[in-house]
Amino acid sequence: MRQVVVIALNTFRENLRDKILYNLLFFAVLLIGFSVLLADLTIMEHQKIVTDMGLAAINLVGVIIAIFVGIGLVSKEIERRTVYTIMARPISRTQFILGKYLGLMLTLLVNIVIMVVVYLATLQVYRAPVHWALLQAIELIFVELLLVTALALFFSTFSTSTLSAIMTLGFYVIGHLTTDLKGIAQKSHSEAVKAVMT
Repeated sequence: MRQVVVIALNTFRENLRDKILYNLLFFAVLLIGFSVLLADLTIMEHQKIVTDMGLAAINLVGVIIAIFVGIGLVSKEIERRTVYTIMARPISRTQFILGKYLGLMLTLLVNIVIMVVVYLATLQVYRAPVHWALLQAIELIFVELLLVTALALFFSTFSTSTLSAIMTLGFYVIGHLTTDLKGIAQKSHSEAVKAVMT
């Protein structure tokens, strides 16, 4: 278990050194700020727009981090050939992958906490109510990101970075469209469409 924690902390430090995370975090803060600008342009429902855009920004940036950093974790180690040095030690492949996953999970948690603090401050400025359902939505966004990260790491263990990104993004999009596809199938009169969509 100690090896997993060491790999996780090393992955976390490695991710913090990576400049893309700072850029994405800046992008998230910018999106949350954009929601304020967009809310000012609307006639009504300022609070709802700020609330919805903030959640969307947290989700979007989290998914980008989960997919693109997730697929790069293993492939970077293979390209740099550091994975061979790590595997020469008494560390199993499972411990290596689990350590990478936990390190990225910690990175996502830190990023989400920062984005949520900015988001809650924005809601406070607009005097938008912070309901328990809003906090549950943020928790579920984090759970979704953990699943996307697991998929990205899974695909990166046996395929190229590009293919891993496409497959992970495909699963993410299909997961979000499932309800819509079921609705289309129920409204369709074609048996072929019903068979494909359900």
